[in-house]
Amino acid sequence: MRLGRVTGSVVATIKHDSLQGRKLMMVQPIDPFGNDQGEALVAVDTVQAGIGDRVLLLEEGNSSRQIIQYENAPIRCLIVGIIDHVELAAEPASV
Repeated sequence: MRLGRVTGSVVATIKHDSLQGRKLMMVQPIDPFGNDQGEALVAVDTVQAGIGDRVLLLEEGNSSRQIIQYENAPIRCLIVGIIDHVELAAEPASV
C-alpha cells in the first residue's frame, strides 16, 4: 500500500471490458508528509475520490483484480481509500 494525491482524471473512449464504467484517475505517489515520491500513475478509483484528495493505493495486480472481481483485468493499481489524517508514531528514544 502507498499514499497518493489525485491530480486529475483519465478519459478513454475505448477501454478493456473490465474497465467499462470505472473511473480512472491520475495519482501522484506521496510520502506521509505530502512530498511527491516518483512518477504519477493511473489508478482505478473504487471509492469516488476527487482531484486533490489524498488516497490509499493498492499496487498489486492480483489483489486489485480480486477486489474488482475480474480475473483477467489489465489493472495494477487501485484507489482503495480516501485519507482523512496521517499520524506518525514518535521515534523511539536512542539507547
